[in-house]
This record gives sequence, structure tokens and C-alpha cells, in this order.
Amino acid sequence: MLEDRLGNRLTTASQAARDAYVEGVDHILAATWGAADAFGRAISADPDFALAQAGLARALMYEGDMGSARATLARARELVGGATPREASHVAIFGLLLQGLAGEARAAVRAHVAEYPRDALAAQVCTNIFGLIGMSGEPGREAAQLAYTTHLMSHYGDDWWLLSVHAQALCEVGRLDEAMAVMERSLALNPANANASHFKAHTLYEAGETAAGRAYLATWVQGYDRRALLHGHLNWHRALWALEQGDEAEMWGLFEDGIAPGSGASLPINVLTDSAALLWRAELAGMEVDPSRWTSLSHYALQFFPDPGQSFADIHAALAHAMAGDGAALARIAGAERGFAADLVRPVADAWGAAARQDWQLALDTLAPVMADHARLGGSRAQRDLLELSYVAMLLKLGRGDEAHRTLRTRRPVFAASPPLADYA
Repeated sequence: MLEDRLGNRLTTASQAARDAYVEGVDHILAATWGAADAFGRAISADPDFALAQAGLARALMYEGDMGSARATLARARELVGGATPREASHVAIFGLLLQGLAGEARAAVRAHVAEYPRDALAAQVCTNIFGLIGMSGEPGREAAQLAYTTHLMSHYGDDWWLLSVHAQALCEVGRLDEAMAVMERSLALNPANANASHFKAHTLYEAGETAAGRAYLATWVQGYDRRALLHGHLNWHRALWALEQGDEAEMWGLFEDGIAPGSGASLPINVLTDSAALLWRAELAGMEVDPSRWTSLSHYALQFFPDPGQSFADIHAALAHAMAGDGAALARIAGAERGFAADLVRPVADAWGAAARQDWQLALDTLAPVMADHARLGGSRAQRDLLELSYVAMLLKLGRGDEAHRTLRTRRPVFAASPPLADYA
């Protein structure tokens, strides 16, 4: 029986199917374009290869084609009866994921990697900022993410994929020097690994290395396929740095070239969250934002996230609705009880509504309790700066400059000297 790159046995006798499958897995692990094509070639070489069908389903999920993903995974389930127990467990994980059973899928992944730690495509589901641990809504999820990747490190050795996700976990708990060293090792082993370049951008952001980060991504992204998963989000990082340096022309150019709705191939959650965060942070910095941009984004949120329940998306949808003046859509989110952090979504939505009305005292009072543990809402530290900077901006609007300075020094010292906020002196 053949094995994949990490030594897992594969139920196929076709070398061509095996090689194409390995290529597809590596595309997913590196967030590069071509996974669906590679898995398709594996299936052509061996139509009965269950894991190739499951891999294709995963690739289709990343492309946002959930209908085709479900049909493809159904075929994997039909075929997996003749496969190994690992492969059967692997397919079952993606079945739970496609059903939206996040808690059950998270438990299944943990059980799976306890027995098969080098099954990277399954293990990957619980890594990363948008993984099942990162989006669990549980207290301490950043530490839990690091504990998970630390456990895997003992099984992978010098593997470019595991190094990159471990470095991300280190970055999110503030261990920046370690994160950068591990990230550089990952990139040395696979310079095309977009996850590593993305996480390097996060580490540079946390270190306040604005000029270095901006220059690094501007160069790296030139060889990255526009259709790939992270293209729009890397533009978001570049746009934030342009905003920090007052380069409004580049910021809007990047927004229109892959961040804004309809401008790229990002997943809807990235389009919504990246767009809302950039528009609001531009307003906080004193830039003029065309109201039509908010209206367009509000409509997009209603199209792709009509029902509250994905808490990280919900707080960004609420911001878009508030700024677009859609009180009914905002109220629907503010009154929702579904979602992994719904108890935090409601006050955030109310705060956005108050901010849109320029009732800064109510906005501050409503947002304040959320600040104790907003990590439960999901996203990276960089993404949750949407809340950190909003809180400080509200203090400034109320003339509480000393408190604003003290808040940044204690909560986000990386911005203490020169935050991208209007009227901060």
C-alpha cells in the first residue's frame, strides 16, 4: 500500500493517484491555488480512492462551493468502507464539518490526531485563526491553540506546514521572537507557503514593524495566484499598513483590488470581515468613507450571512448595517441568541448602533464589558483591533484623552506611540 508525504497509508494502488493526492493536500496546507485540480487528477487516476474524494470536498469548501463539496463527500462515504480505519475517521471528520457540527467535529479531530497525529489534512481543521479551536468561542482559546500545535510538533519534526501553524499560535499569545524564528524556518523549507507568509505578516504587525511588513508582503504577494484563498486577506494586511502610514491612495487601491465585495476570490467571511474592519478603521483614522461602500457591504452581509449564528461574522455584519443605517438588520443581530459567542455579539452590535448615532457615551458603556474577553469572538489580535481601537476612539470622542492613552499603553502598547486614530495626541 502506498503512503502520503507524512507516512500515512493510502488505499490506492495508483502511484499517479497518490502523487496527485499529496499535491492537493500540500496546496491546502500552503493555501496555494490548485488543490481541486490536483484531487481531480487523483480521482481520474483512481475513481475509487476515497481520500481523494474527501480532499476534493475540502478544496471545494475553500472555494465556497458547498453544494459540490457535499456531493463529493457523499461519494467518499460510499467508498470508504474498503479503506483503513484512519481513512474512515478522516472522512467522518469532514462529514461533521459540512453539517456545521463544529463542536462534534472539534472533538472528532482531537480523538483522530491522538491516534493519527501525522494526518495533516485532518489535523489542520483545528489549527489557524479560523479553525475549530480558533472559532470555538471558548475562554482561553489562544492558549488552547498553542497547546494543540505544541503537541503536534513532537510528531512532525522539521515540517514546513506544522512549523507555520505553530508559529501563528506563538504569535497570538505574544511570543513574537519565537514565532518569527519558527516562521522563517517554515518559509525556508517552503517559500511558497502562503500560510507562513500570512503569519509572518501577523508577527510583524504585532511587533509594530509597519514599514518592514508592508515591504515584505508587497514583494511576496507578486507571485501569489489571485484565485488563491489568502490573496484578498493579504491585501487587507497591506491596506492596514498603508492606512497606518497615511497612504490613502494605496489603501483604497488594495481595497478595490481584492478586499471589497466582488473584487476577488476570498470566502464570504473574509470579504465581510476584512471590508468592514478596513472601512471602520479608515473612519477612525479620520479618512472619508463613501457611504455607498457601507451600503454595498450591508447588502453583501444580508446576502451571505442573513441569519446570525457565526459570531465573528455577526459583529462585522452588525457594523456594516449600523453604518448603512439598516436598523432592522442591526436589531436582528443584536437580538440573536445563536452563535458561539452570542452573549458578546449583542453588546457589540448595540455599541455599533450607538456609534453610528454618535452617542459615544452609550457606545463606550455598551462596549466596555466586552473588552474583558473579546478573544472569544474569534479572529486574530490584528482583527480584534477593530474593537481595541474603537474603544480608544470612543474615549477620545468623549474628551477622555488621558484614559485613552493609558488604555493603549496597557492593552495594545504596539500602538501607544502613534495609533491610526484621529485626534490622538
